[in-house]
Amino acid sequence: MNYSVHTPIVGQRPPSSTGDAQGSGAPAAPPRAQGPHIGFRPDIEGLRAIAVVLVVLSHAGISTFAGGYVGVDVFFVISGFLITTLLLKELGKTGTISLPGFYARRAIRLLPVSTVVLVATVVAAWLWLPATRFKSISLDALFSTFYGINWRLAYEGTDYLNATAAPSPLQHLWSLAVEEQFYLIWPLLLLAVWAGRRANRRALFALSALVVVSLIVSVQQTTSAAPWAYFGSHTRAWELGIGALVAVGAGFLRRTPKALAAVLTWGGLVAVVIAAVTFDEATAFPGYHALLPVLGTAAVIAGGTSAEGWGAGKLIGTGPFRFIGKLSYGWYLWHWPVLMIWPAAFARDASIKTNLIFAVAALGLAWVTYHTVENPVRTRPGLRSRARNGLALGLVLSASAAIFALIIGQFTPPLPAGPAAADTQAEVAAAADPQARITELITASLGGEKLPKNLNPKVTDAGAQSPQIYDDQCHFNYTQVEQNRECVYGDPAGAKTMYLIGDSHAAHWFPAVDDVAKNNGWKLVALTKAACQLPQVLTYNSALKRNYTECVTWRDQIVKRVADAKPDLLVMASNDLDNGGIVGEDGQIIPRAGAEDDPVWVARWKQTWAKFNGIPKVLLQDTPWPAEDAPECAAENARRLAKCDRPLTRAIAEKNRRELVAGAARTAGIRVIDPTPWFCDATKCPIIVGNVLVYKDNSHMTLAYAHAISPLLDRALFPAR
Repeated sequence: MNYSVHTPIVGQRPPSSTGDAQGSGAPAAPPRAQGPHIGFRPDIEGLRAIAVVLVVLSHAGISTFAGGYVGVDVFFVISGFLITTLLLKELGKTGTISLPGFYARRAIRLLPVSTVVLVATVVAAWLWLPATRFKSISLDALFSTFYGINWRLAYEGTDYLNATAAPSPLQHLWSLAVEEQFYLIWPLLLLAVWAGRRANRRALFALSALVVVSLIVSVQQTTSAAPWAYFGSHTRAWELGIGALVAVGAGFLRRTPKALAAVLTWGGLVAVVIAAVTFDEATAFPGYHALLPVLGTAAVIAGGTSAEGWGAGKLIGTGPFRFIGKLSYGWYLWHWPVLMIWPAAFARDASIKTNLIFAVAALGLAWVTYHTVENPVRTRPGLRSRARNGLALGLVLSASAAIFALIIGQFTPPLPAGPAAADTQAEVAAAADPQARITELITASLGGEKLPKNLNPKVTDAGAQSPQIYDDQCHFNYTQVEQNRECVYGDPAGAKTMYLIGDSHAAHWFPAVDDVAKNNGWKLVALTKAACQLPQVLTYNSALKRNYTECVTWRDQIVKRVADAKPDLLVMASNDLDNGGIVGEDGQIIPRAGAEDDPVWVARWKQTWAKFNGIPKVLLQDTPWPAEDAPECAAENARRLAKCDRPLTRAIAEKNRRELVAGAARTAGIRVIDPTPWFCDATKCPIIVGNVLVYKDNSHMTLAYAHAISPLLDRALFPAR
C-alpha cells in the first residue's frame, strides 16, 4: 500500500472573515504581554501556495518534486502557529477559551466543503472505480467523517496483503484527522497551564515537552513502524507544536533584527524546497527528515514577524501566491480524488501531462466551491454569532455524511455476468486425471468475455478472504516475531507429521496442504510470516522502510523448531522476490544489475536446507503472477476478461533465480514441485479457471482455487500412492 499521500490544512483569509486560523480570518494578536496584533500575513498565504504546488506536482508524477509531500508538514506548522495565535488572543482578552466557540468555528470552516468533496468522491467511485474497491472506499468515507482515517490507514499500511492496494481517493483526508486530534488536546492543555502568573512560561514549557516527546516517538517509530509514524497524530503533533511555539514566542521574535529576519525567511524557504526536491518515497519519513521542512517553515513564519523589504514575503506575499493560497483548502480536498478517478472515468492511462491538466481542473473545482459553499457558509451571520449553531451544523453534516457512507456502502456497483461455467473443484476432484482436466479448464477459460454467473468467490468478496491460519495467528504480520502457538491442522491425531513453512506464498497453499493432510491422515503444522522468505538473507522491507530484522528472528526460531521436531515431511514455499532487495554483509543492498544477487539467494537457500538434514523435504515453487490485482482486473474488464490473461513468460517472477534454486535443490536431493501447469497452459495464464477466481489480489490464491487444485498437490506430494 502507498501511504505518501498528503493534504494541506487550510488557507488564511483577510481580516473581514471569522477569525479561524484555518484560513477564515486574520490571526489575532496574542496576549498583550507578547506584543501587538500581527495583522494579516500575506507571506503565510503565499507559503501555503508553495506547499500546495509542491504536493500537486508530486502527485502529478513529476519526479523532480517526488518529495513534494513535505507540503503537508508546512501546513501543520502554519496551522499550529495561527490556531495558537488565536487561542492566545482569546486568553489575553477573556482569561479563558470558549471551547464551544473554538470547535464551532472549525466546524463552520472545515466541514461544508469537506462534506461536499467526500460525497462527490464516493459517488464518482461508485460510477467509475472498480467495484472491488467500493466497500473499502465507503469505509474510508465513514472514518473520514469522524477524523479517524489516519488510524485506519496506519493499520492497513502494516497489512502485507494491502501492500499493493491502490490508494484510496479519500486517503488524503488523513492530515485533517491528525490536525483535529491535536486540537482536541491543545486548547485543553493551554487552559490547564494558563491560570496564575507566568502563564506564558508554563505554556512554553508544556508545549516544548510535547514537541520533544512527539519528535522522539516519531524518530523511533519511523525506523520501527513506518506506517504508524507516517499517519499517527502522536508522531505528527510536534510539527503543529513547532508552529505553536513560534506563536508563543511571537513577542520575542518581533524584536529580531530585520536583516537577520530576512535571512531566516529566505533560508527557511530554501529548506522547504530542498526537502521537496531531495526527498522521495524511499525517504524514511517523518522522523528526523521532517525537521528540514518543519524548521524551514517555522523560520519563514518567525522571520516574517520582523522582516521587511527583502524578506521572502516580498516574493511569496504577491498576488499570484495569495490567490493560490486562498484556494488551498479546496484545492487539496479536490486534487487527490480527481487524480485518482479521472483515468477510470475516461478509460485512459494517466500521464504527467494529463495529470497536470486534471490538477488544474481540480483548482477550478476549488474556486467553485469556495464561492458557492466555503465563503457563503463561513460568513453567514447566524453561524458566526452563536456557537451552538455552528456546532449543530457540524453535527448535522457529520451525521449525514456518516449515514450516507453506511447506506451506500451496502450497494456495491453491479457487474455483468455471463453463463455459468464448469464447477472447477468438482470437476478436478472427480477426474481420473486431475492434471488433464485442469488443463482443459484452463484452455477453455482463456479468451473469456464475461464473468461466469456462478463465479466463486465473487470479485467483490475475494480480497477479504484469507486462510484460517491468519485468524489463528499462525501466519504472522511484519512486526510479529515470537511464535509460541502449536498451529496444528490436518488430522491432529495423525501418526505422521508434515510442516508447511514460508512466507505468504506458503500461507496461500495452506487450504490445499490442509486438504492433503486430512485426506492422508497426517498432522499438519503451518508456520508462515508476511514477506519472510526462507533463504537465510536479510532483506529491506519497503513497507517498513528499513531492514526486515523481524524476518531473521522469526525464521531462525522456526528453522530451529522444525529441526528439533524432525517431521516426516517438510513443505517449503516462498515467493522468489526479495521485497526491497537483499542486504549484503556491508549493510548495503546488493545491486540487481545482471542478477548479481541471484547467486547470493541460492547460497542462502542452501544454508537453510543444511539445517534440515535428515528431514524429507519438498520445495514448492512459486505460483505464476497475474499482471495486476486480479479481482480489480475482472471488475474493470467484466465484458472482456481476455484482457486479464497473462503470457506465461511474463507470469513467472524472477525466472533465472527460480531455475537456479530449483537446480540446487535437486542436486541436494530435495524434491521440487512446479505448480505452473495448474495455473497456465503452454502460453497463457487466466485469472478465472472454470467458475473459480484464481487470485484474491496481485499474487495470492483464493481459498476456492487452493481447494480446487488440492488433488493435484496430493498427487505431487505423494506420487507413489
